[in-house]
Amino acid sequence: MAFWLKKFVSFFLMPLPLVLVALAAGLWFLIARPSSRWGRRLVACALLLLLTLSHPILSRWLIAPLESAYPPIPEIQTGQALPAPLNACRYIVVLGSGNADTPGMSALCQLSTAGLGRITEAVRLSRLLPHARLILSGPSDGGRRPHAEVLRNAARSLGVDPTRIQLIESAHDTDDEAHAVKAIVGTAPVALVTSAWHMPRAASLFHKQQVTIVPCPTDYLGKTPARFNWHELSWDAESFQRSTFAIHEYLGLLWTWLRDQR
Repeated sequence: MAFWLKKFVSFFLMPLPLVLVALAAGLWFLIARPSSRWGRRLVACALLLLLTLSHPILSRWLIAPLESAYPPIPEIQTGQALPAPLNACRYIVVLGSGNADTPGMSALCQLSTAGLGRITEAVRLSRLLPHARLILSGPSDGGRRPHAEVLRNAARSLGVDPTRIQLIESAHDTDDEAHAVKAIVGTAPVALVTSAWHMPRAASLFHKQQVTIVPCPTDYLGKTPARFNWHELSWDAESFQRSTFAIHEYLGLLWTWLRDQR
């Protein structure tokens, strides 16, 4: 019940539903009463929020604290010594994201952008840690095959031995994933792979379950361009999506904090 309540409340706090609701309410007030101050204010607030969250510079500023919380695993050449904490990992855990279910399309093509970034980073790490097992997470959605299975097929297509792979198909959110991973790995250290903007919340939940993790962030959304482009002063849908992911994570961190206060 708490899971669905959290999903319901967070949905209406997301930027797009919030903008649409404010805009619709404002227009309703203006149609009912053209001189309505509330109508003008709601429409103005909706448009201002839309413009603010769609700006490249502002959206990167919003997501930067999340993506800079943990450093990425650098490029490591074959034969080069691994960082000691990473070298100690016996599991590589990939948190779920999402996928399509399109017949005739490869598993890699079906994965969301986040899912593709996570599985390719996990495969890279699996080559650096040839004795580590991969734990892939993701439930079924509406009777479709589990997301974890799509991740497994993608990993196999990239050359990972299927005997190294273990699936978690029943975890519906990051908290569930932390519990499920703890039951599998016990006290063994794990390389935790998820999107950089999601890593702070994921790390917090895994630490709470006393899972020893080496954060391995990937799928960075706030990468700064190599040089200035005038496009940075305009607005675009990519920036709005970046802001949406950031706000989703801040709400998730707030929910985790409020739950811990009980």
